[in-house]
Amino acid sequence: MKRILSIALLLAGTTYGQTALFIPPAISGTTFNLNIQTGTRTFFSGYTTPTYGVNGSFLAPTLILNKLDSVTLNVTNSLPVATTIHWHGMHVSPQNDGGPGQLIAPSTTWSPSFKVLNDAGTYWYHPHGAGKTDLHVSKGIAGMIIVKDAAEAALTLPRTYGVDDIPLIVQSKAFDVLRQIAIATEDDTLLMVNGTVDPYLNAPAQVVRFRILNGSSMRSYMFGFSGSMPFKLIATDGGLLDTPVTLTRIRLSPGERAEVLLNLTGMVGATVYFKNYGSELPNGIYGADTVGTDTAFIPGYSANPLNGADYNIMKINVTASTGGAVTTIPATLGTLAPWPLSAVDTTRTFNLSPATADSSTFAEGPFVINGHHFAMDTINVVTYLNRTEIWKLVNHTLVAHPFHIHDVPFYIVDINGVPPPPYERGRKDVVLVMPGDSVRFITKFETFADASIPYMYHCHLLHHEDDGMMGQFLVLPGPAGISDATKKQEVQLSPNPATDILTLTSELFLSGSFSVKVYSLLGTEVAIPMEHSEDKLRIRTGSLQTGLYVMKIFSNNNVYVHKFEKL
Repeated sequence: MKRILSIALLLAGTTYGQTALFIPPAISGTTFNLNIQTGTRTFFSGYTTPTYGVNGSFLAPTLILNKLDSVTLNVTNSLPVATTIHWHGMHVSPQNDGGPGQLIAPSTTWSPSFKVLNDAGTYWYHPHGAGKTDLHVSKGIAGMIIVKDAAEAALTLPRTYGVDDIPLIVQSKAFDVLRQIAIATEDDTLLMVNGTVDPYLNAPAQVVRFRILNGSSMRSYMFGFSGSMPFKLIATDGGLLDTPVTLTRIRLSPGERAEVLLNLTGMVGATVYFKNYGSELPNGIYGADTVGTDTAFIPGYSANPLNGADYNIMKINVTASTGGAVTTIPATLGTLAPWPLSAVDTTRTFNLSPATADSSTFAEGPFVINGHHFAMDTINVVTYLNRTEIWKLVNHTLVAHPFHIHDVPFYIVDINGVPPPPYERGRKDVVLVMPGDSVRFITKFETFADASIPYMYHCHLLHHEDDGMMGQFLVLPGPAGISDATKKQEVQLSPNPATDILTLTSELFLSGSFSVKVYSLLGTEVAIPMEHSEDKLRIRTGSLQTGLYVMKIFSNNNVYVHKFEKL
């Protein structure tokens, strides 16, 4: 009763569904000009709230990309502070990924260019600055990316944007006493869809496609429709499933996406509600009735009326169907091809744990991954191009963590040793790891490698990410860290790890026509003494700090890349 009463008080005096749902403008092509700017919004009568947005005062346009197109995104930062833009779920090189190491300073433009390699699906973009992700996303910098391809176009699916193909960016936000957007995790009591508070949507009486993004900083949802109306799940984070899955609920944690089809055929004049069935969320998930224990809890959590409650998110008024309406749902969709376990080269374990041994912090945090806080100058994982790996995630905390990896999609292998349910068997880039659970996923590091620029992995609860629950990984060229252009040249390193002197032996050094550069793993060139004699090159490593280094040997228009460790 407490949860129902609280929601009733929260919405007292409101006629639900009184504001038309805002549909973000869609832009397409191969060149996109995006201006990150300040703005204002009135979320509460009598209060003007400062906001951020892209090409507008709040939120961002939907980018429509075609697979295999080469695109350029000119991102201009008109904010008074630095920010970044990360293309969440997109398979791009680390130079184009938009992590915290790629800050866009005020009054400057960042112009990543890349070929679209993702399959058709729903992705998104948002800031990823170190320590500022939550604030910048909360203030409004978030937008969808829709990728189209020939395989999806061959299916009979709704795809008229804003008519029967509807983007839904669901967010809960916190505000301070002056009605300014805040990042207090326990006070995210204002719910909005596409930036619209108390929205309604006029949807045609036919099959309607909803692209649902949980863009909240912390809150998970158990989405469904009134009356437990069934719907078809057709896509998850990384694109289409092989066949539609019939559901009445879909749980999405922050960063996750789902494409669902709702059949409204023959329902003209009816009213349907898009809902959160929060009372059905398992305890331990931010948004459920309970997180933590009597002695380890999130302060103020129990007072939030949204937690553990069932409530309407959006009113749907069913109107007349459109011309060429889709009224059937395909029986088959795409082809899923998980990598076989026999192809796995490496298994890694990532322990999600409290930063301290103080048990009172096990629900509130801060949290770390494998005992380490995020540090810009630290590479936590090194892998190699074309390696297939299993990542095992073990949650030692009292709160569920949505784990996100950049660059590559993955397939969930098992949860506590049990294969995932059908709705979680598609390509993913975020997985929610419950307290005490162990989740394994399989992925392959394809296409892109760089010896100095890393990708990220992190908890997608933005407060946790900003507090340091994040790591960096490098994908190095070649299965042994060596890249050759036309022919292999053996380069022997001894000893590796090195202490004072590292000796390189190779026929490359006989001609004398070569050069060698040494870099830290963050790409900073390191100047150290070298001595050359016949086929040997001696590098004096005594002045180097302990850690991993990358060496590039340039010879005859070829570049050979090796790594070595300094003890």
